[in-house]
Formats: sequence, C-alpha cells, structure tokens
Amino acid sequence: MHERDAFAPRVGREEPSRVDVQLREAGGRLRVLPRVQPLFAIPPRPRRPPAVCLVPGQWVRWQLNYRFSSAAGMRGWSYWLDTFNIAYGPVNADVFLSAPTVVIDEQGPVR
Repeated sequence: MHERDAFAPRVGREEPSRVDVQLREAGGRLRVLPRVQPLFAIPPRPRRPPAVCLVPGQWVRWQLNYRFSSAAGMRGWSYWLDTFNIAYGPVNADVFLSAPTVVIDEQGPVR
C-alpha cells in the first residue's frame, strides 16, 4: 500500500529486485534483512538489529523510518515509514491478519 493512492490495498507480487530487502534461503530457512536506504535520511540508531531467520509458516513485520530535510532549503522535515510483512510459505492467504511471529521495530527518533 502507498500513501499516494490513499493506502488502497493492491494484490500482486513485487519483483524481488525492486524490494529493499535482502532475502536468502538456505537449509530450510529464509534469512530476512531490509536494506536501509537512503543512508543520508536515517534517524540516529544505536545499531541495526541482526537478520531474522524464518522457518516455513512464520512471518516477520519489520518497520524502518526515515527523516528528510527540504532540499530546497526551506524549513521543515518530511518523514517516511516502511513496513515489511514477509512470510515464508506456504502460508494461508490471511496470514498477515494474525500476529507476526517476529516483530522488529527499527524506528529511530524523528525530532
């Protein structure tokens, strides 16, 4: 969902190369680690959490936020929040309506 279309749900799959998440499958597990981009917009964070390894049927909700100053030199900030819900299948169609197996809140201060 995107703010630009009023957070209307859409059905489909993203091309993995277009999603800023590192996914690696090995030994019956899926390793998940979102990429933090752009580097200049990160709120201060003490350190990044490690990758999460999921087994089939599990899912993770990972949240990251960003803060941008105006490029035009005007006062003010804009903010961006990414929420990644990633399941390692097979899972039911309503999997994201349940509580996540793992929650990573990597949001930094936006002051």
